Amino acid sequence: MERAFRSLKSIDLQIRPVRHWVEPRVRAHVFLCMMAYYVEWHLREAWAPILFHDHDRVAAGKARASPVAPVEISAAAKRKRASRRCDNGLPVTSFTDLISHLATMTLNIVASPQAPNATITLSAKPTPLQDKAFDLLGTAPARVQ
Repeated sequence: MERAFRSLKSIDLQIRPVRHWVEPRVRAHVFLCMMAYYVEWHLREAWAPILFHDHDRVAAGKARASPVAPVEISAAAKRKRASRRCDNGLPVTSFTDLISHLATMTLNIVASPQAPNATITLSAKPTPLQDKAFDLLGTAPARVQ
């Protein structure tokens, strides 16, 4: 729990400290922090193939001699760590770097001064890594082409 709270406040989500004194607000703040951590956990699980995470824990578990033996990472994770590439050739990244990379996606609404009511919506073409991240989530970014 302490690791999760530290991760929430400083490392990954960078939730700024909010000082509440009224009990319902304190409860709401803790609830929102834990909800954000829960969403982050699901994102890490879904994005494990493109992150520096072990995405083949089942194989690693089967390779253990005993249930009490220390867990070692799977052969797939070792291969991914050594080559810094996924099995499909995409670069492997950290969670923080992937979030920063996804933040570069833009959606532009273009209007002409002569016709301000006629707008065109343009979205940036996603990079292969961004495409894979959305594919692993089972969704697609909004695209107008």
